[in-house]
Amino acid sequence: MKLQGIFPPITTPFDHAGNLYPVKVQHNVEKWNKTGLAGYVVCGSTGETPLLAAEEKYALWELVARSAAPEKILIAGTGVDGVNETVCLTNRAAEMGYKAALVLTPHYFKNQMSRPETQMLYFRSVADRAKIPVLLYNFPQVTGVDLSWETVVALSEHPNIIGMKDSSGNMERLMHVVREAKSGFQVLVGSAQILLPALLMGATGGILAYANASPYSAIAVWEAFRTREEEAARDWQQRVARAAPFVTSKYGIPGLKHAMDLNGYYGGPPRLPLSVPTPQAKQEIEEAFKDLKG
Repeated sequence: MKLQGIFPPITTPFDHAGNLYPVKVQHNVEKWNKTGLAGYVVCGSTGETPLLAAEEKYALWELVARSAAPEKILIAGTGVDGVNETVCLTNRAAEMGYKAALVLTPHYFKNQMSRPETQMLYFRSVADRAKIPVLLYNFPQVTGVDLSWETVVALSEHPNIIGMKDSSGNMERLMHVVREAKSGFQVLVGSAQILLPALLMGATGGILAYANASPYSAIAVWEAFRTREEEAARDWQQRVARAAPFVTSKYGIPGLKHAMDLNGYYGGPPRLPLSVPTPQAKQEIEEAFKDLKG
């Protein structure tokens, strides 16, 4: 399976009582269907997954699968700390038509989970029992646990581990993985700020929170890279890099949801204890996105 292009890890729409908002899931997916996005990641970090019950994850997977255009590749975020539960979630997503599972590095027991041998045992155990291919998900800013490039390269030898999403921003690691991993192992960058540099280094695409709010600009970077229009690629990358921090590192998911509201998608409120952006934050986001409409 080729994972090329731009995938948004989609946000989860909530109403103002904090419940899932199914009609807004459909609204967003149907709008994204009209773009050149390669597919959707459902229940990734940007979907506020730690705040979702298992039944809500099942409901979201079903809602997105029902609304997604046939050509869009569906990836389910299924990683939790335990192997058994991760396998259960992964195989439930497989039954709903999802083509791959994005599995976050386990992190609760940090002393053990920081050990390469424990990391490899976890991912290999999941991949052995998963009915769909597995993507490693390295996000040390959240987990506090980092996958070394040597560990990733070793895991790339597993026949059911086909790639990784790396949100660390570590370009040196990306270079080593691209160069040393098993042939066909695919690396997708998780930071819009370094999308073009990562593509030039050998990444096959991006799983980008930013693309929820401004898919066309992220796609423009990918398409310009793909068609070797270097000047256009650099221009779009600069535009993306100016706006992306406001909806990722600075104001996070609440900021991203506000940018979605600005651009004709439904962002809505985050789930508690996350809170809506302040008026000053909203003003900064509006300024950052004024030339990046949906």
